[in-house]
Parts: sequence; structure tokens; C-alpha cells
Amino acid sequence: QVHFVESGGGSVQPGGSLRLSCVVSESIFRTNDMAWYRHSNNQRVLVASVTQRNRTYYEDFVKGRFTISRDNDNNIVTLQMNSLKIGDGGVYYCNVLTTLFPWGQGTEVTVYS
Repeated sequence: QVHFVESGGGSVQPGGSLRLSCVVSESIFRTNDMAWYRHSNNQRVLVASVTQRNRTYYEDFVKGRFTISRDNDNNIVTLQMNSLKIGDGGVYYCNVLTTLFPWGQGTEVTVYS
């Protein structure tokens, strides 16, 4: 069963913007805090999270540049990415914040100069 369908990645130059979206299965979305993760260089890092009550959290390396939000009517989590840097590149996945479910296919972000 596919729980997460990510989209919106692409290739941009430094300073550019992308908007990632993740459609989440309803049962997971409605009972969990959600998050975006980045996989790069064989590492997975948390990027940002949003609780069921819309409280947001950002890792320092994206604070002030990225915005996470959730659409409770359509079970969608979005990540608005502005002022992108080369170091932001990777494959982005959404998942829950705590006990992880199987990953979706992710969406790739490339920032090139």
C-alpha cells in the first residue's frame, strides 16, 4: 500500500524556489504529525515538521527559507522551498514525525550553479 506520493521536485539554480507536495493516505494523515525528510549522501535528515495542530518546526539549515504546511481537507503536506542552496539538493520524502511508515518514491531536488 502506498502511503505517501511526493511531487514537485526539479532542477533550479541557487536562489530559486520549489514547492513540494505530498499526498498522504487519510488514516495516516489524520492521526499523525507530519514531516519532510531529505536523503542525500547516504544520510537521512529531518527538514521540517508540522503537528496535527499546525505547530511547525524547522531545522536550522532551512529556517527562514522553507515553509511547511498541511491541508487538512485534502490530506496534503507541502514544503515551500525558497532561496535554495546547493546543499539543499537530495531526494525529499514525507513521512510521519515519529514511527516511520514505508517510504514513498520521493521527489528529487537538484540545485546547480
